[in-house]
This record gives sequence, C-alpha cells and structure tokens, in this order.
Amino acid sequence: MLNKDDYKQFIEKMDKTISFLKEQMNTVRAGRANPAILDRITVQYYGTDTPINQIAGIAVPEARLLVITPWDGSALKEIEKAIQKSDIGINPQNDGKSIKLIFPPLTEERRLQLTKLTKTYGEDAKTAVRNVRREAVEFFKNQKKKSIITEDEQKDSEKEIQNFTDKHITEIDKVVAAKDKELMEI
Repeated sequence: MLNKDDYKQFIEKMDKTISFLKEQMNTVRAGRANPAILDRITVQYYGTDTPINQIAGIAVPEARLLVITPWDGSALKEIEKAIQKSDIGINPQNDGKSIKLIFPPLTEERRLQLTKLTKTYGEDAKTAVRNVRREAVEFFKNQKKKSIITEDEQKDSEKEIQNFTDKHITEIDKVVAAKDKELMEI
C-alpha cells in the first residue's frame, strides 16, 4: 500500500528545483538594487573563493544604489575586480572605503533580453521537474516488477506523481511570470 512517504523524496526534489529557480531569478537584475545579484560573485580572499556577502556589509540606501563595505579594507580591490569580471553589467565605483553600484534604468531591449533569460531558467526548471517525474515513474515500475506494489497502485502512483508535476510546473510558470512582470515595470 502506498503512502505519502513513498512520494516524499520526489516532491522534495521538485521543491528544491523551485527553490533553485527562485535563487536564479533573484540574480537577474531588474533595474532595482537587489543584494542577491551579488550572491554568485566570489572574491579571492586569503586564497579562498569567498562570497562577497561573507566579507562585506551590503546596504541598499536608495532604490538604484548598492553600497558594499568590506570589513577588511584590504579586500576592497579584490571585490571591485570580481564585480568587473562578473556578468552583472554595472561598473563599480570605489571611493577608498566602499564600493557603490549604481543601477541604471533598464532599456527596453535589455528588459526583453532578461525576460528571455528568465524563460530559459523556467524551461530548465520544468525539465528538471519532468526528470524527477520520470525517475519516480521508473521507481514505481520497479516496485511493481518486484511485486512490492500492485498494478493498480502503480497506476495510482503515476497519476499522483503527474499531479505533483503539474502543480510544480504551474508554480514555475508563476515564478517566471512574476519576474517578467517585475522586469517590464518602468
């Protein structure tokens, strides 16, 4: 007999996919200053790749301004280099104590490029969820082959997994739509 625990591992994988998608969406610049845009950028700090938020304070004093103040002043140049090498498309301004990132308003062309990027992230997430579905279906087929579950239970499990998949695909669509709406705001 099937119970919720049989599906738990697959649901958790689907949930992790959505969490990862949300993290990816946070790194897409939407014209407003968002500290999450720095999450993927690491700095060589005492020989170790270290995320910026672990070696500096990040403040958002205005809607289009990020101020990065390292706790160790010697890291300032390395942070500046890392931001310049990154793909965020903003030139850092170093005043000797902190780094300012001024977010210019997005052009219409750039907004459209970013919505294409969000759609790509969304499609990747959908593919990951469908791969989890396929893995689950295989798992339950093997359970049936080993006579652990009946054929009816296998069919029920496939329907249940499809329901979970549909819910997660809908959630992915909502996340992408929300980010696209945010990107297209002027």
